[in-house]
Amino acid sequence: MSDKLRFKVISDNRQARYLYEISETYEAGLQLKGTEVKSIRMGRVNLRDGYALIRNGEAWLTNVHISPYEISGKYFNHEPRRDRKLLLHKKEINKLIGLLQEKGLTLVPLKMYLKGDWVKVLLGVGKGKKLHDKRETVKRREDQREMERALKRF
Repeated sequence: MSDKLRFKVISDNRQARYLYEISETYEAGLQLKGTEVKSIRMGRVNLRDGYALIRNGEAWLTNVHISPYEISGKYFNHEPRRDRKLLLHKKEINKLIGLLQEKGLTLVPLKMYLKGDWVKVLLGVGKGKKLHDKRETVKRREDQREMERALKRF
């Protein structure tokens, strides 16, 4: 297996699939500073409250917390919750603009991973779930676990 095909998941936003019904996914690169890359490689990322938006024809990742890199000191570090530019093709951005203008759709980061030497983010286009949909998801998950337990016994 070559280095370009190797994936290493740094952070996974499991709560996003619980809160949103994901219809499409997009892979995007990130414009980062050096200390951010070092901190990401150490796994110091939180995607839970993050979201993406389109502003002036550019995609931005907002409210994702990347902890400061402790070894470099406080002067040459980055702001933990700053907006980071997402690197997408113009066609993808135009398609996302059309999707996000629909009622209730949002762009949520699902995973952050290393693809070769590059930091990538998997974005999901999703619609917020209602309370009864969340209950249904939990019930389906519990039923699946019970079936697996029953199969283990026999």
